[in-house]
Amino acid sequence: MKRLPLLIFLLSTCPAFVFAQVNVEPPLITVTGQAEVRVPPDEVVFTLSIENVDRDMLVANKRTDDSVKQILAIARKNNVKPEDVQTSQISVQPKYNTDDMEYDQRNKVKRVLVGYQVSKTVAIRLRDISRFDGLLADVLQAGITRLSNLEFRDSQLRKHRDEARRMAIRAAQEKANLLAHEIGQSIGPAYSITEYTPEYGRANAMYQNATTTVSGEPSESESAIAPGSISVTAQVTVRFRLQ
Repeated sequence: MKRLPLLIFLLSTCPAFVFAQVNVEPPLITVTGQAEVRVPPDEVVFTLSIENVDRDMLVANKRTDDSVKQILAIARKNNVKPEDVQTSQISVQPKYNTDDMEYDQRNKVKRVLVGYQVSKTVAIRLRDISRFDGLLADVLQAGITRLSNLEFRDSQLRKHRDEARRMAIRAAQEKANLLAHEIGQSIGPAYSITEYTPEYGRANAMYQNATTTVSGEPSESESAIAPGSISVTAQVTVRFRLQ
C-alpha cells in the first residue's frame, strides 16, 4: 500500500521533468543587424499662423479670415487638393499692454486692454516640392504672422521601411555567418526574430555592422531651400541555430 502514493508522486512529476527537457534551447548565436535608407522628401507640410488684434473683436476676426482666404486661394493656385488643407487652433483672447512684459515690470504699469487677438492656424500639405518657393513667397505676402512649422516628409515611408528591414535582415545573417565561420561552425534556420524600429526621421547616425543606401538624385534647382534627405532605419535581432 505504501508504494501507491510514491507511484502517484512520480507520475505527477514526470510531465514537468519532460516539459523542462523539451524547452531546453538548442545552441544559438544571437546577432543584431541595422540598416538605413536615406531618401529625398517628396512632400512638405507648412503650418501657418495668422493673428490680428483690434479693439473690435469682429474687425480682428474679419482681418484674420481675409488672410486665411488668401492662403486658401494660394493653395488652390498651387494645385493643392482641398483635403490637403486644414484650418485648426482657432482662438480669441483679450490682449493687454502688459502681456509681453517681464513679471516684475507688470506691477509698475497700469494694465490696459489693447484689444482682442483672433488667431487661426492653417496647415498645407504640398505634394509637389517644385512649387515650394512660389507657395512660400505667396503666403508670406498674405499676412501670416509666423511660419510655425515646416516639415519635409516621405509619402512612401512603408516602401522604404520595408527596404530597410530587408537590408537589416541581410546584415544580421552576414554577421552571423562570419562569426560562426570563425569558430568552425555554420548557422542553420532562424530560431527567433525581433524587430526594433527607431523613430521616423531621426538624424543620421553611424552604425557598426550596418548597411546604408541612398535613393534618388540630388536636385539641380536653384531653390533657396535644401530639404536634404530623410533617414528611414530598421533594426532586427535574430537568433540562429548553430550547426
